[in-house]
Amino acid sequence: MSELVTALLTGVTAFSATNIDDMVLLTLFFSQVNATFCRWHIVAGQYIGFATLIILSIPGFFGGLIVPRPLIGLFGLLPILIGIKCLLNFEDASEENEGETAHNNSFLAKLINVQVYSVAAVTVANGTDNISIYLPLFASSTWESLLVILCVFFLLVGVLCYAAYKLTHNKAIALVMTGYGNKFMPFVLIALGAFIVVDSGTLTLLNLFNGEISLSL
Repeated sequence: MSELVTALLTGVTAFSATNIDDMVLLTLFFSQVNATFCRWHIVAGQYIGFATLIILSIPGFFGGLIVPRPLIGLFGLLPILIGIKCLLNFEDASEENEGETAHNNSFLAKLINVQVYSVAAVTVANGTDNISIYLPLFASSTWESLLVILCVFFLLVGVLCYAAYKLTHNKAIALVMTGYGNKFMPFVLIALGAFIVVDSGTLTLLNLFNGEISLSL
């Protein structure tokens, strides 16, 4: 029983420490909900993105296969590209999505909707630091405790989404988010991606690449 309690507490602590920053992004997403970008897209995207982070971290359980941090930082390019796309398509977004409303009614259509994977991409990019924490955590876990931790993680993803959604119902927050969220969301994504790339040391890959070119010459 003590092992179960320990695994539960570990799961709650690890999730809280690594995902609380997603609250801001989720709140921004929920503030932009409309006929073509619905709550389902956000929740599904968050789960897909988080599941991707877990899959990338699972090798730690089988012996600590660690992906170099600079390579992980390449995920930071995803929110940068999404942010740029939002800026470029700002005026055309409503017209392009008009014809998709009926198609998005089915479960499969919603699951493969580009909105879902945009949210998932941001979740993965924002969670690259999570991998460095989950790898050693999983490596030190037994099968039983790992299962408990993963169950806690995926349960708390839903709690996090619900909390962010309810946060947009606060009048003051809702007024700011709905009025200005769509304007500064692209810049938030670009800034987030830039921070991830720089913080992960991904720019060192350019130096390595330039060094290899110099040696070949």
